[in-house]
Amino acid sequence: MSSETISQSISVVHPVSLSHGKNAEVWDTDGKRYIDFVGGIGVLNLGHCHPRIVEAIREQATRLTHYAFNAAPHAPYIELMERLAAFVPVDYPVSGMLTNSGAEAAENALKIVRGATGRTAVIAFDGGFHGRTLATLNLNGKVAPYKQKVGVLPGPVYHLPYPSKDNGVTREEALKAMERLFSVEIDVSDVACFIVEPVQGEAGFLPMDITFAQALRQFCDEKGIVLIIDEIQSGFGRTGQRFAFSRLGIEPDLILLGKSIAGGVPLGAVVGRKSLLDNLPKGGLGGTYSGNPIACAAALATLEEMTDANLQAWGTQQEEAIVSRYESWRSRGLSPYLGRLTGVGAMRGIELAHADGTPASAQVTQLLALAREAGLLLMPSGKSRHIIRLLAPLTTEAAVLEEGLDILEACLAQLS
Repeated sequence: MSSETISQSISVVHPVSLSHGKNAEVWDTDGKRYIDFVGGIGVLNLGHCHPRIVEAIREQATRLTHYAFNAAPHAPYIELMERLAAFVPVDYPVSGMLTNSGAEAAENALKIVRGATGRTAVIAFDGGFHGRTLATLNLNGKVAPYKQKVGVLPGPVYHLPYPSKDNGVTREEALKAMERLFSVEIDVSDVACFIVEPVQGEAGFLPMDITFAQALRQFCDEKGIVLIIDEIQSGFGRTGQRFAFSRLGIEPDLILLGKSIAGGVPLGAVVGRKSLLDNLPKGGLGGTYSGNPIACAAALATLEEMTDANLQAWGTQQEEAIVSRYESWRSRGLSPYLGRLTGVGAMRGIELAHADGTPASAQVTQLLALAREAGLLLMPSGKSRHIIRLLAPLTTEAAVLEEGLDILEACLAQLS
């Protein structure tokens, strides 16, 4: 199979060609089996080809494969929005729109806050990732490779340090930086919104400091600023709850959804306060493929599986297995490069670092190759690509999860 027609600007972590998959296992076109700890980069919380989702897709494909909702509403879209409104754990009336992806949800959220506030400035955070479209690039708290050679980006966007127990940035440091921003860079009355991940994905699974999140919520309330929480990677059970913002003890005004919302079928959403979403003129939101009926059917089947009991059981099982294994590796001195365990719940990262604390990026590259050869697919993250993020399906069978951790252990021990 030739790949010459694929743009060289598309980076590929694993030079294999996958053929098919089942739950946490995939096979390439040569028939080699891999345990999948990538999960489509957080898309497959319910695994590859979940039977209930596959059946929902098949059934919907016999009824209606597509209709543009702006032209004529269809039942799957309406039903899914009703289910999402009930699934999101907030106390206010929820409204929303469906999109094709998480990045498109972020783009539409920016339109919504401009319409609702009459302001344009956005505050994002260092290390954040919100997409690869032109507007979302500006939100990302990282230049390489996303912003390189792209030119002037839409703005105005400002960035603050992201406070987390896993990156050494304290609540006080972040609040001080915010104070400086509004006294030196921009008038607070010009700010439309803050956008933040409750657990940063691309940065290496860094959970936001809870006390900072609560201070930020209070600040936004006082200044009339919209708080957008990006749950594209952390949502739909990744941290053992429906959404990671619940652990922060706050309610966002708008929530960005995507990735595991529909079991692998492209879909995203922006949901939140109805009063915010009703400010744009009719036709201001929408898209030809947004809320495709087949994607909606897949999402409805996904939500049926994501009961609170299931999410807690899956998250606890995976978290306990990862934490237990990591602590064993540390106590035994498995590898001189084994650094911190980041994240919360089943959203975990393993840092590789040198003795002086500097990132061991070369060892991560070595680990990816060793693990792939041994039948395990891993994904790097972090500013220096020195953190392995673990995104096995939440539904991974215990034996398969342990097998994958066995391979990871053996490969860590081989690093040089």
